Amino acid sequence: MSGSRLVATGHYQPAKVLTNDDLAAMVDTSDEWISKRVGIRTRHVAAPDESVADMAWHAAAKALAAGGLNASDIDLLLIATCTQTERAPNVASRVAARLGVPGAALMDVGVSCSGFTHALALADHTIRAGAATNALVVGVDKMSAVTDWTDRTTCVLTGDGAGAAVVSAAPEAEIGPVVWGSAPELGTAVRIEGTPTRFSQDGQSVYRWATTQLPGIARQACERGGVRPEDLAAVVLHQANLRIIEPIAAKLGAVNAIIARDVVESGNTSAASVPLALSKLLERGEVRKGAPMLLFGFGGNLSYAGMVVRCP
Repeated sequence: MSGSRLVATGHYQPAKVLTNDDLAAMVDTSDEWISKRVGIRTRHVAAPDESVADMAWHAAAKALAAGGLNASDIDLLLIATCTQTERAPNVASRVAARLGVPGAALMDVGVSCSGFTHALALADHTIRAGAATNALVVGVDKMSAVTDWTDRTTCVLTGDGAGAAVVSAAPEAEIGPVVWGSAPELGTAVRIEGTPTRFSQDGQSVYRWATTQLPGIARQACERGGVRPEDLAAVVLHQANLRIIEPIAAKLGAVNAIIARDVVESGNTSAASVPLALSKLLERGEVRKGAPMLLFGFGGNLSYAGMVVRCP
């Protein structure tokens, strides 16, 4: 074994849909204001009794079924989230118990919006090292639980959901080397803290960092993956908002790629955003098998992680 590959994906979103007009009835905003500034039109909101683990389980079960694997095949389960309320057992343990995964290594990964791509890299590294054969990687967040619904600068952004991927050992590497890092000196630009716990951010600082620093880092991920940006079939960036996604994609130069814009209907789902958008692209059959895709998470902690992955 010399690498790992993406086998299958799955995703889940709560039934309740909150539109911009719904938000306009709650705070001083409008569909025009939200659409123009962040490009979001709808977002899904979990029920009060619907937990992070519940959403993760739904997405993970779909990914397992799509990949034709049994729960007993999984020996590593990683859950990327920053909105879990439980500390022990962790979310990975709760999901494993519900799926019937026996005896796997179970870890939560807390890197906010770039959590899924960090976890995907960790799964790839673990498989390459021979410590696992089949990994289940989930990105999930219940941002509605930490949203101040009276703050129009943040409540227009957030949504809930989960996305999952099955990663398995392969004779050839189909998940490229990760480029990851952070700007911790700017880390307080995105916060989920306080009592009650609330999400807040310095939007301008995040925008400047993302649009000036990340295009070059995304190109590095392509170089490490042995692919030119113009040869990418798809680019799946963290679905922060369209005013960040579109400039990064344009500066990257992925002129022939499908650019994921799931943020329009899902909002910013933090760690769920990359796998959620990816799963929808693959479900619609928009990327051919074996084609190179750039997965690139970024955001909270002002951290990032990106890699080129071959379409399953």
